[in-house]
Amino acid sequence: MPIEILMPALSPTMTEGNLAKWLKKEGDEVHSGDVLAEIETDKATMEVEAVDDGKIGKILVPEGAQGIKVNEPIALLLGEDEDASALEKFAEEAPRPAPAAPPPPLESVQRAPAAPAMDAGERGNGRIFASPLARRMAQQAGLDLGAIRGSGPQGRIIKSDIEAALSPGRAEPAPAGVVVQPTPAAPVLSKERVVALAGNLPFTERPLNAMRRVIARRLTESKQTVPHFYLTIDCEIDALLKIRTELNAKSEAYRISVNDFVIRAAALALRKVPAANASWSDEAILLWDTVDIAVAVALDDGLITPIVKAADRKGLAVIANETKDLFARARAGKLKLEEFQGGTFSVSNLGMYGVREFAAVINPPHGGILAVGAGEQRPVVRNGALTVAAVMSCTLSCDHRAVDGAVGAQFLAAFKQLVEDPLTMLL
Repeated sequence: MPIEILMPALSPTMTEGNLAKWLKKEGDEVHSGDVLAEIETDKATMEVEAVDDGKIGKILVPEGAQGIKVNEPIALLLGEDEDASALEKFAEEAPRPAPAAPPPPLESVQRAPAAPAMDAGERGNGRIFASPLARRMAQQAGLDLGAIRGSGPQGRIIKSDIEAALSPGRAEPAPAGVVVQPTPAAPVLSKERVVALAGNLPFTERPLNAMRRVIARRLTESKQTVPHFYLTIDCEIDALLKIRTELNAKSEAYRISVNDFVIRAAALALRKVPAANASWSDEAILLWDTVDIAVAVALDDGLITPIVKAADRKGLAVIANETKDLFARARAGKLKLEEFQGGTFSVSNLGMYGVREFAAVINPPHGGILAVGAGEQRPVVRNGALTVAAVMSCTLSCDHRAVDGAVGAQFLAAFKQLVEDPLTMLL
């Protein structure tokens, strides 16, 4: 009997993923540990390894498919003594779709509070089998997959079934427990009509991937449920820039950036002000024993936060090499789960884009995030005289439930002292 290869759960929160790329094709021999495919999760693109030995008999989900539910079959694996005939036998033993009932000559149906009858797209365990594209089309159109009979293999609902359900003049078959009431047909608006009504110019749709959906959901929840407050401080960085140049000239084994100094200073400031290294829970405020700095990294289609763990106990050269490796693997989608999940505090730096100052959204459950702007020449007053210095503005966003204003101010004061006296970070 062929073995079903299922969409794996690659993280505790993963419910669906996108099949980015198949690395094996039908007919290829595979062994336990071989990489079969690349799966795009809500955080990164990760590799899926084979558990059993055999041969890829049939690929059920093509690469590029989106929204594949966890534990949904994506391919069939033939054992050592099996050939293509085993796939036919497997299909024959699968539950057969029930005969379709003739649709009533009505334009719409209203559901009564009763369980819908199982249709061809549903198996005995209650799951509805539909292709990722069909699921997405149904969701966008507001269709109930439970009321659609699939015409694909083993009763699977496919694109043509959704298109047929959306075609003018076609009514969906009413499952058991449905009270049918005639209602006027709603007008169908084309994409061009929607644009015209909105008064916008023509546009191009960019499909939402899993990462973008999760970013939208988490940041919306953060702004709606976390009471943010913001504190901004200006740091003079002339001494820091000078020491950075001197350190980088001493060895080619590392290349220290301003951001590495920021990570080190933030970690040491959290060690000096431990009340700022905190998270909120409904039961208690959690004060973290370790200082793990999550650093925001922009990707082509989203954002990820690799973590510099125990950053307060690492020197600048170690942080520089570690962040370089983490950022490269983040952009390549090669991070391990433990390298981007967790952390106790966040840093987001947009200074390289020339942004002078900004306020970042807190990444729960962190109690704070430090937004770092560009270092630039500004006029400053020293001892009553006007002069010019390189100044970097930093804004701290705090979760007011866990971090009070005075605590946030103490953290920024400690951070500023470290940045303006960078020799203290070398001790």
